[in-house]
Amino acid sequence: MKLLLWSDRCRPSLPFHQLLGLHIMLSKNNDTKIHALVTEKPTLLAASICILASLFYLYEFILQVSPAVMTHELIRDFGLNAVSLGTMAAFYYYAYTPMQLPAGFLFDRFGPRRLTTAAILTCAMGALIFGISSNVAMASAGRFMMGMGSAFSFIGTLLLISRWFPARYFAMLTGLVQFMSCVGAIVGETPLRIAVGHWGWRPTILALSMLGMILGLLTWLAVRDSPEVVLQGNKFQATSEKTVVQSVKQVCYNSQTWFLALYSFMVWAPIAAFAALWGVPFLVAAYGISTEAAATACTMIWLAIGIGCPLFGWWSDKVNLRGLPIKFAASLGVIGLISVIYIPHLPLFFLYLCLFLFGLAASGQSIAFGVVKDINRPSVAGTAIGVNNMATVAGGALFQPVIGLFLQLYWNGATHQGVPFYRVTDYQKALVLLPLCYILAFLIGHFLIKETHCRALYHNAKE
Repeated sequence: MKLLLWSDRCRPSLPFHQLLGLHIMLSKNNDTKIHALVTEKPTLLAASICILASLFYLYEFILQVSPAVMTHELIRDFGLNAVSLGTMAAFYYYAYTPMQLPAGFLFDRFGPRRLTTAAILTCAMGALIFGISSNVAMASAGRFMMGMGSAFSFIGTLLLISRWFPARYFAMLTGLVQFMSCVGAIVGETPLRIAVGHWGWRPTILALSMLGMILGLLTWLAVRDSPEVVLQGNKFQATSEKTVVQSVKQVCYNSQTWFLALYSFMVWAPIAAFAALWGVPFLVAAYGISTEAAATACTMIWLAIGIGCPLFGWWSDKVNLRGLPIKFAASLGVIGLISVIYIPHLPLFFLYLCLFLFGLAASGQSIAFGVVKDINRPSVAGTAIGVNNMATVAGGALFQPVIGLFLQLYWNGATHQGVPFYRVTDYQKALVLLPLCYILAFLIGHFLIKETHCRALYHNAKE
């Protein structure tokens, strides 16, 4: 087993093949010389590889949401206002969003191991630059590098799942991967805020950089691209010889790709805007609670996403429907967000409950990834996932600075300890876009997204 985990060149005997439960067959597809199949029962090796890949997704989410718990410190140290803070934080998404297309293509062409390792180290280097930055330009560059590396996390993990696990596990495992991201976001809320309060934001970010370097080393040592790489000692074989433009054209030619991308944007943009940046200062202003208490309240959003993604995936697979969970999720977002933003002074229990409903609503995007996989050929799976993920995270790039701009427009000039002070009404006007997103998501799910009944339209890579 040690040889299997740590060497690309290992060639185990037949009984060892059977112990692993892996089989190899030749594909008739000219673009894919070897196609690996896994048996009905996933192996321990498969689980280990995908868990390690999921840790990268957890790690990048800590980096992604980290500005939300240090807004006061960042505004003070860099002399920012709402617009400049939102723009600096959004530099993460300025790299993350456009990198989804080349990331998916590169995974299809070169495989997950090398790209994932390099991506983790890029994130760690970005955190290092952010932690030692002396001005807003350098800090923005650090956020940009974090986003560039993070662009490979989700796609790489899903691609490994698709290669190491039977197809029927995909929706549920996508939800479990989302759970890992939510664990990262939860760590990035209250625990990270406590660390910032105790050690300061710079040492905390530098510690995260060191953790990323360790994770990158472990990934290089343990992760393998596919079962055939392990069993035959081969190098990774590209799943398609298409160019990135050809792959993207093939994915985008399907109109359902666009409808799913729009749905994913609508259900995740409020998360990127509220949970990842503006939610904590809004709750502080609206409820008069401390930053730590507001961060704790926002963990309910991530907890709900962590529970909701695998739960919605299981429900979807159980009833063989995609549309019903998609619409139900969007309706929860309308209820939860309107209550949190516009019903004044909710009792703490109901505040937590509504934030939880908000998080459940965002779980609908995990179902959208299942539909994306259903409607596209395996040869462009990475590109298809990348297109949908690009739309999913585009909300952060757009909504974080836009809401900051609205706050600045409604600001009356008041300050507190030299930092701009925004009223509750300022936040309520600026955040009106968020419940509207879920209303549009429901309409898209009801009228535009076709039901696939959890069945893949293509069962091999043949073009």
